[in-house]
Amino acid sequence: MNSDLTLEKWGVFLKNLYLQNIIILTSASLAGFFSAGVVQAQVQVSPMVIKAEAKQGQAEGVINVKNMTNEPFRARVYVQPFTYNRDTGFQSLQSSLTDLTPYLQFSPGELTIPPGGTRRIRLISQLPPNLPDGEYRVVIFTENLKEISSKDINGNAISIRGKVGSTFYVRKGNVSPNLVVDSAQLNTSAKKIQLLVKNTGTASVLPTANWTLKKEGKVIRSGQLPPTAIVAQSDRNFFLNLVGKDQPEITSGQYELTGELVWTDKSISNTVPFKLNLTIPQTAAAALR
Repeated sequence: MNSDLTLEKWGVFLKNLYLQNIIILTSASLAGFFSAGVVQAQVQVSPMVIKAEAKQGQAEGVINVKNMTNEPFRARVYVQPFTYNRDTGFQSLQSSLTDLTPYLQFSPGELTIPPGGTRRIRLISQLPPNLPDGEYRVVIFTENLKEISSKDINGNAISIRGKVGSTFYVRKGNVSPNLVVDSAQLNTSAKKIQLLVKNTGTASVLPTANWTLKKEGKVIRSGQLPPTAIVAQSDRNFFLNLVGKDQPEITSGQYELTGELVWTDKSISNTVPFKLNLTIPQTAAAALR
């Protein structure tokens, strides 16, 4: 049985990696979780996100793939359309109106990299003049041709084949993101606040989020989220962690959630402040303890 798992499902393994910037997937011979650190240690891919403006229909990019192991690394390179799911993050697609694949050329299609060495993947997109203005995107996967032996959380032997993805966004015409903070609600099972953010614009964006939770003017929790991708004409839940040591107890009552989304687009800094009321009932407050 094969299973493709996104980084967000591996958060406990890869705490130091940004969710939307890095895509690390595997194909496993058995279902279940396993050590994703094995995949991460094989290669280093940069940049993880490439944004380009089409000029006369053409845009280019370069991905650097470094072999982090002490033996030759062989991989195939392929592309797929993708999006970001509201809750689970990165999601590859079979087809999409925003698919850049038909207009993309890349080389090489296979890589052999010596230990410690680096190879480049060159990307060239050519958008037809009659193609509607908008943003077109694709993920470029570098997949190891060699399976890795590992174990799942139950100690069962499995074989995995890792792949790492870089996202390539190409804009045609005058397109831009537009963020709106829609609502906030409590997720008691995850012990987090779900902040729903909508992108009603025509381009993707990777905002950070600064937030503060107050009750009767007293700061109860605060934090900052790393850049989180929201593609055009979609939405995304930002999960604000309420778990913390030596923090004020969360009790039932009325709370005020304030903060701001921050991002840079076309070298221009943008900020969207938000201020929302959040009610935490007594049963929910008990579940957060």
